[in-house]
Amino acid sequence: MTPKRKRLWLVVGSLAVLGFAATLVLTALNDNIVFFYSPTQIAEKKIPPERRFRMGGLVEAGSVKKSADGQETRFRVTDTHKTVDVVYRGLLPDLFREGQGVVAEGSLGADGVFVAREVLAKHDENYMPPEVAKAIKDAGQWKDGKK
Repeated sequence: MTPKRKRLWLVVGSLAVLGFAATLVLTALNDNIVFFYSPTQIAEKKIPPERRFRMGGLVEAGSVKKSADGQETRFRVTDTHKTVDVVYRGLLPDLFREGQGVVAEGSLGADGVFVAREVLAKHDENYMPPEVAKAIKDAGQWKDGKK
């Protein structure tokens, strides 16, 4: 084998190893990516039931219902166009209430109900996650707190 051919095989082998490593990294990152959707986007897209994602919007007024044991809470999240039913088992944040911005992370059940693993409420009057703010602005329901 000539030196030129050895170098060629070394370059080809190096590129193959690099391609394999890049594939492994991208596969691992894809498993950890959590997408954000508004209720309207959830209604428009066919999201597989086991796919984990974040959903944000406003907690619909009059929709919060707690179970008798107080561990399970059902509520609806809306972006004023579409609404998604949510069920969450656990303690909700202290700032969680109707009419407030919320981000829930979880997955859709086979029945179309969003099963939340985590619920985040906005921190104060001036803070709202950018994705939720965009969804509410797009719906034309943004209320600017500035005077």
